[in-house]
Amino acid sequence: MNIRPLADRVVIKMVEAEETTKSGIVLPGSAKEKPQVAEVIAVGPGTDEVKMEVKVGDKVLISKYAGTEVKMDGVEYTILKQNDLLAIVE
Repeated sequence: MNIRPLADRVVIKMVEAEETTKSGIVLPGSAKEKPQVAEVIAVGPGTDEVKMEVKVGDKVLISKYAGTEVKMDGVEYTILKQNDLLAIVE
């Protein structure tokens, strides 16, 4: 099943990176604070007022509590407006 966002909305998937402490203990993504880096999965067409500046595959920074979380086919996605994105990570 595909998600096709409308207007100036973007579908993202959070990037969960494992982190290793100084002592060598690996912390899984679930043991850390909610990540703020995500990958763009789908982009809406934009509106007359809003030109879409991100594309599929971009890594972006988002606000901690931005968007609406949805779960499809066992995968969690977040749908939010483009103006909730803070930056593109290059």
